[in-house]
Amino acid sequence: MGIAAEFSEFLKKYQVLGLAVAFIIGAAATKLVTAIANDLVMPIVGAVVPGGDWRTATFDVGTIKFLVGDFVGAVIDFAIIALVIFMIVKFIMKEDATAKK
Repeated sequence: MGIAAEFSEFLKKYQVLGLAVAFIIGAAATKLVTAIANDLVMPIVGAVVPGGDWRTATFDVGTIKFLVGDFVGAVIDFAIIALVIFMIVKFIMKEDATAKK
């Protein structure tokens, strides 16, 4: 068996093409969810928080500057992304469960 045939068998056995497609779609979905968080949700949070630009908030200890606002923003972004992914997976699994019945 030649290298090309072995490689083809590897791709089929481990469904690498499907994995690649899922990875690309996942990257695109991450961009979409990040845009939703930054462009739709965060302006609302910024309007509610006094001072508005809370992502630039820092906590200074001597010469050390902790970027507290940036960290809180990353936590909120993660929570939004995790929630959206959870909802998508829940929907897909629901569809899969109904298809098996």
